[in-house]
Amino acid sequence: MTQPSSADSEYRAAARRLCRRRLLTGTAAAVTLALGIDLPRPAHAAAKLDPARIDKDPFTLGVASGDPRPDSVVLWTRLAPEPYEPDGGLPREPVAVRWELARDKGFTRDVRSGETTAHPEFNHAVHVVPEGLSPRTGYYYRFRTGIWTSTVGRTRTAPSAADASGSLRFAAVSCQAYHDGYFTALGHLAREEDVDAVLHLGDYLYEYAVDAHGGDRADPTLQLPDRFNKETVTLEDYRLRYALYHRDPDLQAAHAAHPWIVTWDDHEVENNYADETPEGSPPEAFLARRAAAYRAYYENLPLRPPQQPSGSSLQLYRRLQFGRLAQLDILDGRQHRDDQSAGDGWKVPTDETTRPDRTMLGTAQERWLADGWESSRAVWNVVPQQTVLSRRRNRTSGPYPLSMDAWDGYPAARGRFLDAARKAGVTNLAVLTGDVHVHYAMDIKEDFDDTGSRTAGVELVTTSVASGGDGVAEPGDWQTLRDANPHMKFYDGRRGYVLLTLDQRQLRADYRTVDRVTRPGAPVSTAASFVSRAGDPGLKEL
Repeated sequence: MTQPSSADSEYRAAARRLCRRRLLTGTAAAVTLALGIDLPRPAHAAAKLDPARIDKDPFTLGVASGDPRPDSVVLWTRLAPEPYEPDGGLPREPVAVRWELARDKGFTRDVRSGETTAHPEFNHAVHVVPEGLSPRTGYYYRFRTGIWTSTVGRTRTAPSAADASGSLRFAAVSCQAYHDGYFTALGHLAREEDVDAVLHLGDYLYEYAVDAHGGDRADPTLQLPDRFNKETVTLEDYRLRYALYHRDPDLQAAHAAHPWIVTWDDHEVENNYADETPEGSPPEAFLARRAAAYRAYYENLPLRPPQQPSGSSLQLYRRLQFGRLAQLDILDGRQHRDDQSAGDGWKVPTDETTRPDRTMLGTAQERWLADGWESSRAVWNVVPQQTVLSRRRNRTSGPYPLSMDAWDGYPAARGRFLDAARKAGVTNLAVLTGDVHVHYAMDIKEDFDDTGSRTAGVELVTTSVASGGDGVAEPGDWQTLRDANPHMKFYDGRRGYVLLTLDQRQLRADYRTVDRVTRPGAPVSTAASFVSRAGDPGLKEL
């Protein structure tokens, strides 16, 4: 793995100070310490750039919306007339940006508008949260500055608190390595109808180098600058990498078509990191790297103000209500976990693996989740999170190696998770997972060694958007995994996403796939569909 260069010495120094002072939840001073930049100055203290001086389209990175509530939603864009240049091709001056929201695409009905500021300290990103909106309502939005107008985005609010009518539709996606192929699946997702929200389950971007032709995209017309052909380490690196991803037309289309609800996994920072423990970075530099990555994550995604990072921490786990049909508890299984045991990878569990105090979520998040389940009145309790919860064996006879990075490496934490759901009376549990670049459909068993034990819920694992390349329907270990894991009802190794439809009676999962991503234009199809009945957990294929 590429190590930070001598040019990153200021980050190493900042990280050493962070480690020494243990700034896990800091103030603006902690952000400055970690990142070497200040928070935005008060409006009266900073002269704004005259938008008339912007002579190229600044809305090259598209628009997005996210975290819908019954009366509000986040609207996002970032100004970057030169997206592959540091600072996006703008001077380090604030820019006034006007936003507009309406019920129709022509912006003639129920128009709301206002002005906000794109601050250079946040790489000219904009997060707007219009309030007082109508529940379960579709809206259109756009941004303006100078003579320029962004593309039009479409979003929708969540149902009201008491609304238990109709149905909800979510799409689960994860793992979009730019260098592994095209985001064809996202282009198809953009055209899916009646999607209440896209749930991104992690690995929005990858830290690895991308060559001039986009890796396996092998596109000679790209001619990407050399600054992308290295691993991301600094704040500038991560900002530029988000710009590269946001320039993808399929990703832009999916963001503009539906609101997104996001959580991260590891590659937004570094492969398989665990809390403050890196995989390959120098330990004394890692917190500064994590602070840079977390700040860029917030800047480039439609997150609410409480998710603004503080130093090397960001409060990502949060709860969203979709009426009485669904409660979404979005987890952070990366920032608060113990280090992987047994040296990480697929290993036979050790005494360290089974230690009862080991945690995936941390004590505070575990308590928050249990309390949320206790107070839930939703028909479905949906948990968008990162790594596979259910047990997976990769052989049919022991001793059995397990994935130390997934919940198999944290069995006591998984036990507490399932105990909390049982004690709270959660009868309709749906765990949504990414990470592994394959589709799985699994029953979550109270005892995975006893196929007749109670089914505690269902786990729907979505494959990658691009990570891993083209993929095949039945990978080489397909039969072994099916035989070794009787709770596994489906396994497909192609790229795609999962559509999840919920109503009072049932959950339905449609596993959508594309056959190739190393060349654009692959069609999409439904590889399999499953239902789980309310009050009777367990997946049944249609």
